[in-house]
Amino acid sequence: MGVVTYEFEVTSPVAPTRLFKAFVLEGAKVYPKAAPHAIKSVELEGDGKPGSIVKINFVEGLPFQYMKHMIGGYDENNLSYSYSLIEGGPLGDKLEKISYENQFVAAASGGSYE
Repeated sequence: MGVVTYEFEVTSPVAPTRLFKAFVLEGAKVYPKAAPHAIKSVELEGDGKPGSIVKINFVEGLPFQYMKHMIGGYDENNLSYSYSLIEGGPLGDKLEKISYENQFVAAASGGSYE
């Protein structure tokens, strides 16, 4: 088993608390509305707490039909969120999972970066 680490930042004019709420707490409602050309629907298996599964179904014509994430945890005070891609999407038959750790932080410009 191998491990690869990759870090990157994305800046946004939107405040970090608002991004956290949209992407983490209300993602199942927001994703299909924000990206209707790519995301058909989002299904939640569980109560949204750690261990719950989020299934993202893609529209026809994209390379993947769906992907499943397992929620690792989130901290509303620190605006952090972790999850693992456990099925579908880019995993193929070579990868077991892809783990993500995200944190939304205020940028000097008044927006945020992740």
